[in-house]
Amino acid sequence: SSNYNSAKIHTKDKQKFQFGRIDIRAKLPEGQGIWPAIWMLGQNIDDVGWPACGEIDIMEHWGHEPEKISSATHTPSCYGGCTDVSVGTTIITDYNTEFHVYAVEWSKESLRFLIDDKFVYAYNPAIKNKETWPFTADQFIILNIAMGGSWFSVDPNFVSSTMEVDYVRVYQ
Repeated sequence: SSNYNSAKIHTKDKQKFQFGRIDIRAKLPEGQGIWPAIWMLGQNIDDVGWPACGEIDIMEHWGHEPEKISSATHTPSCYGGCTDVSVGTTIITDYNTEFHVYAVEWSKESLRFLIDDKFVYAYNPAIKNKETWPFTADQFIILNIAMGGSWFSVDPNFVSSTMEVDYVRVYQ
């Protein structure tokens, strides 16, 4: 077995916000077994737990599906492996050689996910309650690279890779 170092930067207890647009310009890492993500969690996670706090995945990427970029939401009504999970995916062939802007527009009514200002998908449940729409509380941002996961392993020849972040911007 191998040991890997990975990184996570977050704004929990430092910067929280509600509604607006979040833009993150980044160049993603590459390699079998990497799992970079740009995401948000409810600031109330310590009080209500996950997924009741709500999770907004602005960008999620897996090294074993290198050109597939995904955006998703996790709520008490649908999280993890549920069959009606709300996910939008797009293909980006130069994810690791060029910067792209991963964004979410968060209003009281919906979440709209964009890459380079191109619409990916929206989450807008018809019935908004604590099960389907926990996105009424402040959120904080997380940027991280995880290694491995429950459904893929790290390439035994993997040495290193980098997620390069140019900026994080929050507009309210």
